[in-house]
Amino acid sequence: MLQRSGSVARDHQAIARLVAEEEAEAVVVGLPLNMNGSTGPAAKAAIAEAKALATVVGVPVHTSDERRTTVTADRAMMEAGMKAPARRKIVDKIAAAVLLQQWLDGQAAQRSAQQ
Repeated sequence: MLQRSGSVARDHQAIARLVAEEEAEAVVVGLPLNMNGSTGPAAKAAIAEAKALATVVGVPVHTSDERRTTVTADRAMMEAGMKAPARRKIVDKIAAAVLLQQWLDGQAAQRSAQQ
């Protein structure tokens, strides 16, 4: 997980380096839709960020609904017996993994439906 540097250009270049190093085929950006599914200011900013990132990374950039990923991550860690202080330290990383897994599952479902 990268921390923002304060420079969008620097951040995009760091992501592009990671994409190249890891030989990633795509980038998935969380889309913070409102709970009713509508696109608010945060989602519009994420869409704009994804479009800008796509001009730099050299692979497709997708957005994926991130609603409830933090709740899912926190619930899984609670079920694993993690205490709140430990959960708070890694919840964003686990939520990112949940987001990616949901996107991958959606891609697999689309491929199955097309066959």
